[in-house]
Amino acid sequence: MPKLPFDKKRAPQIVAGVAAVAVIAGGVVWWSGKARWEGTDNAYVQADTVAVSPQVTGYVAEVLVRDNQQVTPGQVLVKLDPAEAEAQLAQAEANLAALEAAVRNVDDRAALERSLIAERQAGVASAQATARLAKTDLDRYGRLADQGWVAPQRLQSASAQADQAGAAVAQAHAGLEAQRREANALGSTRAQTLAQVEQARATVAQARINLDRTVIRAPVGGVVGARAVRPGQYVRPGGQLMAVVPLGRAYIVANFKETQVGHMRVGQEVEVTADAFKGQKFKGRVESFSPATGSEFALIPVENATGNFTKIVQRVPVKIAVEPTGPLSAALRPGLSVKVRVDLKSNGGQSFAEAGVATAAYAEAGR
Repeated sequence: MPKLPFDKKRAPQIVAGVAAVAVIAGGVVWWSGKARWEGTDNAYVQADTVAVSPQVTGYVAEVLVRDNQQVTPGQVLVKLDPAEAEAQLAQAEANLAALEAAVRNVDDRAALERSLIAERQAGVASAQATARLAKTDLDRYGRLADQGWVAPQRLQSASAQADQAGAAVAQAHAGLEAQRREANALGSTRAQTLAQVEQARATVAQARINLDRTVIRAPVGGVVGARAVRPGQYVRPGGQLMAVVPLGRAYIVANFKETQVGHMRVGQEVEVTADAFKGQKFKGRVESFSPATGSEFALIPVENATGNFTKIVQRVPVKIAVEPTGPLSAALRPGLSVKVRVDLKSNGGQSFAEAGVATAAYAEAGR
């Protein structure tokens, strides 16, 4: 086959044309990718890690889990020495029993008071009958004395007996009233003692709760981490003993630039790659947008009202839910760094702007 003649003068033109085509093709590919994807490597795996702390003071008797051990909800993690809590419970139960006995004593006294009131009422009736008889005798002796049939001394004696019977009636009434007042006082004493009984029952319930709290259980299922408790250690409420990390329910917080979130929507698909798993990709979806930029939640917020202001592009935290059905989704550990790419062409719900408007409307409606 004969060789075609090669024109050396046209070689630079050919190379330039090929380069121009390559640049144009690369630019088209880059632009199409830029229009479809928004990505960042400022993203980290997080999880709702639960800090395990005691609710009562005491000495650690047993630690029943090891570092990095998987636990289930309700599993016993630590046992505190229950001696003090048991003593407090016994004291509270004894106090409750004493107060309940006091209520029964008041009830017995009230029953006795009812009997005494009945006796006093009978005494009043007897004194009234005696007074009526004395009054009748006085009237009869008075008529006889007017006719001269009875000596004046006998009339005086009948008058004295009538006065004495009237005084006995007054005394019986006074005794009955005193007995009734004492019965009413017992009613108040019983009400006060019943209130003390309820308080004692609440103390017993609290003591039982404190005894139950000497057994510390896992609040959620996960893996034990940051275990800082040892047998014999004295612990107080609020001090962290360990943490339980719920693996398999991790999520990603990606810090996008404020210039990247304009076209993002809740529900859009996300492609995730982790440095710990080379070549592996995870699927996720945009779940929500932070209500403020990361700098607003800093311990010392940036003050921009200064003379030497320099504009810095802020970052907005975006929460990304990882699909739990992925082959390595459960392997994601909180703190791992990842790279994410949001597919802007995928279907989604509220946009970044719409989410802010909806939140403001909800807050306004709740005023």
